[in-house]
Amino acid sequence: MKKYEAVFILDIRRTDDEGAAFCKEFSELIASLGGTLESTTPMGRRQFTYEIDKRKAGIYFDFVFELETAKVKDIKEKYKLDERILRNLIVIYDRPAATENAPVALNME
Repeated sequence: MKKYEAVFILDIRRTDDEGAAFCKEFSELIASLGGTLESTTPMGRRQFTYEIDKRKAGIYFDFVFELETAKVKDIKEKYKLDERILRNLIVIYDRPAATENAPVALNME
């Protein structure tokens, strides 16, 4: 199984509970596909630089999960026509483990 990161932007007008139901639904979907959800990060409401479908803001969520590569397509297909989602992105999570939480060292000689 590979590790993936998914970012979803939800439509404020179509979510009543700031996306809590969507988070629960997404975690249940990952579990039903045989994967594991490692982290869920609600990033809150944010203003867009430009309008998306006549919307000026959205609710952002970041998920990190492990899943078989073939089943990622099922996630994309499920949320492709979901009216609550303005944008989504699923990428392979390939951050180096050594630098993930390490402080940045600046060499100023």
